[in-house]
This record gives sequence, C-alpha cells and structure tokens, in this order.
Amino acid sequence: MNVEYGNSKPLILFDPLPRSKDLIFRPQQWDRFQTLGRIIHADEGRLDPDTVDTYLPAAAALVGQTDMPAERLNRAKNLKAILNVEGNFLPNVDYETCFQKGIHVLAAAPAFAPAVAESALAFALDLARGITAADRDFRAGNEKYGLAGNCDTFSLRQADVGFIGFGNLAGALLPLLAPFHCRIRVFDPWLPNSYVRDHHCEPASLEDVLSTSRVIFILATVTTENEGFIDDTQLALIQQGAAVILMSRAAVVDFEAFVGRVAEGQFRAATDVFPVEPVPSDNPVRRVEGLLLSAHRSGGLRDSFFRIGDLTIDDLSLILAGLPPVGMQAAQRETVARFRSKPGRRYKKEEL
Repeated sequence: MNVEYGNSKPLILFDPLPRSKDLIFRPQQWDRFQTLGRIIHADEGRLDPDTVDTYLPAAAALVGQTDMPAERLNRAKNLKAILNVEGNFLPNVDYETCFQKGIHVLAAAPAFAPAVAESALAFALDLARGITAADRDFRAGNEKYGLAGNCDTFSLRQADVGFIGFGNLAGALLPLLAPFHCRIRVFDPWLPNSYVRDHHCEPASLEDVLSTSRVIFILATVTTENEGFIDDTQLALIQQGAAVILMSRAAVVDFEAFVGRVAEGQFRAATDVFPVEPVPSDNPVRRVEGLLLSAHRSGGLRDSFFRIGDLTIDDLSLILAGLPPVGMQAAQRETVARFRSKPGRRYKKEEL
C-alpha cells in the first residue's frame, strides 16, 4: 500500500480494479492526479479492506469500485464523492445513503460513448453498402461490378433511422449522423417527447421504430425493466433488408431470436456485445451470414481509457473546490437501482 502526498490536504482512496493506474492515466495525468491530495493506493490489485476502513473516515473521495454499504458510508464523515472509473453503476454501493449524505456518485460511461458511436456509424455504413460482403465475394472470385454489385444495398443519406435508447451513446452518435440528413425516430420511455424533439428527432413507439426504420441502432442499457424486451415478436416487425446495429448490451434483446432472424435473411445486423463473453469457440453465431461480429471492442480504445483519467481529474477537482461535476455520469436516485450492467473487464499488464 502506498500513500502519495500531493500539494493539497484532501485524502483520496484510489481503488480502481478492474481498471488500473496505467490503464486510465498517462504518466502526466497521474502526476496531475497526485496534486489533488494524498493518494492511498495498492501497488497492485485492490486496496486491502482493512486499509480502506482505516482511512475511510478521513477520506474526501474514493476513486474506484470499492464496496460501499451503508455501514461504511456512515463512517465516511468527510466523503464528498465516489468516482467509479467503470462505465456502469454497480450494485455494491448503497446509493440511497449517498443521496441522503450528499455524496456525488459518478461513473465513467461518457468516456466510451464517442468511440462506440464511431463504430456504430461504421457498422451502419458497412451493412447499408455491403462493404464486408462485397470484400468476401471479391476474394472468392464472385464479385459483381456497378449496379449488379448493389442489388441489396442502400444509401444512408436521408434514410429512416431508429434509435432504441437515447442516452450517452445516442448523444455521441447524433452529430456523426448529421451530414447524412437522416430522419431519426427515437424510442426511450425514460424521456419526454419534448426532450427528443429538442434534439431534432421524432419520438416514437418501439413498434414504430422497428417497423419504419431502415437502420436501427439499439443503444439502450439493460435495466430491471427491459431485459429481453426486444423479443421475437418485436423483431418480426423489422422490415426486410434493414440494418440493425446492437451496441449497448446483449441482454436487451432475445439474442437467440435476433441471430435467428439474421440467419433467415430478414435483416442484416452487427453486434459488439454478446450474452456470454468471451464467446465460446463453437458458438454458432460465428457462422451466421449477414451478421458482423465485434468482440466488445468498440469502446476499448486506449484514448477512451485515458479519457476516464481526464474526466476523473476534472470532476474531482471541481468537487474538492465545492463545485458540481460536469463530465462524468451522475447517479440519479430515480434510476440508479434499476441498472443491471455487468462489471468491466480486468486487463492484463501485457495488454496495456
């Protein structure tokens, strides 16, 4: 265990597992982080629980995914913030106690949204224009030229597009789609129609989004209320030849039915997420034509992880100065207990 002294007084517990210092901080970022106060961290792995309990009463902030039940929070008399450097709000924090005590609870989801949005756009263009399929045909000697090679393709320009979910990912994807002048319908039961219209999109039912969109982006996070809510009955509404891009969590769809519809040729699709990861080597999903596969890698850029470091430093600086955070996603009393995303992945040293 290390105690690193900065130029200011606040005590900060740094317990980022499954992230690590080297994953989220460049050396210059770590130097900047240390200026915020006294940093207590383990040389490797998670902070020992006894160390956490020893320093917690004096700590001004916790950076990481440490278990924080009500009993611990009630002893954390000086705690101003818990900054979760994962992208998810996990169920190991007593959020209600945090709200009662005015403790900021933040997550790093906004750090990943731009990179995931870029991949979502790339998948949409690939599926619409048949880029990967044409490449495979060419390599097999089955290429077709000009119009003959575009019998199943379409332009993204002015296409009818549907968003299922309108959170961080949608916010990052919207400006990328702007040059295409698409008509965008949105289904998100947690948002009022006026909010959707203020973003130049049309609020719609799930059925309308599925049945009228030529390109569908599934961007909703998984909650206690929506697991598997896009079932086979809903998938049957998708028009023939549409492109469906699954970017958020596999649990929001009936994944077996989703893959089955692609295999039958109803629509083309891309997915960056799977019910079980890593995907078993013998999983039949690997052999489905018309399905682009990505190993949950869309957000996993080094720049995205270093962005976590920037957001952490910026928001913690504001909080310690008595100001509200502006970069990370804040837990909200009405919704945080409903999230059901899984913890992030731990990276090995050789992967960094």
